[in-house]
Amino acid sequence: MAILLFFFFLLFDISRAIPVLDFSKLNGHERAKTLAHIANACEDWGFFHLVNHGIAEDLLERVKKVSTDFYKLEREENFKNSKVEKLLNETGDKKLESVDWEDIITLTDDNVNEWPSQTPGFKETFKEFRYELKKLAEKILEVLDENLGLPKGHIKKAFDGEEVENNAFFGTKVSHYPPCPNPERVIGLRPHTDAGGLILLFQDDEVGGLQVWKDGEWIDVEPLKNTIVISVGDQIEVISNGRYKSAWHRVFSNTDSNRRSVASYYNPSHKATIAPAPQLMKETNEEWNQAYPKFVFGDYMSVYYQQKFHPKEPRFQAVSAM
Repeated sequence: MAILLFFFFLLFDISRAIPVLDFSKLNGHERAKTLAHIANACEDWGFFHLVNHGIAEDLLERVKKVSTDFYKLEREENFKNSKVEKLLNETGDKKLESVDWEDIITLTDDNVNEWPSQTPGFKETFKEFRYELKKLAEKILEVLDENLGLPKGHIKKAFDGEEVENNAFFGTKVSHYPPCPNPERVIGLRPHTDAGGLILLFQDDEVGGLQVWKDGEWIDVEPLKNTIVISVGDQIEVISNGRYKSAWHRVFSNTDSNRRSVASYYNPSHKATIAPAPQLMKETNEEWNQAYPKFVFGDYMSVYYQQKFHPKEPRFQAVSAM
């Protein structure tokens, strides 16, 4: 991994590349420095690569294999008859503004019976991967607690809601972006921020496409083998009272290669009440400085489904009125 990072830094302008952070250094004498780097990444980027994250290389290689096998065996032919494929063929030179060049399935604990069954090893591999990712997500949330000066477990407790422990929602989106004959007419995934809490992305090692909006320009999230890309969601932005920011990002399509993407999201329960942490609101003479509203996450999602590809600020305004 050290050699890969060396060549990464040689090839790319570090100041214009999302941070690459070593999670293992939290356990050594560089803990304070690593905590600061994570805080800066959450404040300045909302995205960062995580290396030495504790998930076994063998498992990551198996995830790549079964994901690729699954698409070829169970999805590739169907995509040729998809809505977006038909629209691209039937609309001449018109740019498609309301669709994405993406094949997607969603895995949760509640739909295991619907997980792909024809691809050998898919279910077993993804059950193991999701277990490891969820543990990693909860470790990262504790790091965010510490950096924000919150009690250990504050964010997780907020996500669980008041009913029961371990009630936060954990889902996984397995996506493929097939070669597109006209990438100038349709994007892989339109610009958006992530609605939920913490997103853990295992992206393609070789095929790029993901970009983050930073300082008025789109910055490539370069493929870096076996890293997990961490993305701050809207709910972390709210709980941090705006200290951490969810970032606009998109995926562009390409003519040559099929891009694999496995994004897992650690979200609040739909019944959870989300609000800025009291410790992060400043008291003035007359009122608390609360930059974000208090709301039920399920209400936020009902707004998000309608406004996903629009700026997030109107979503916060809309949910505050519900």
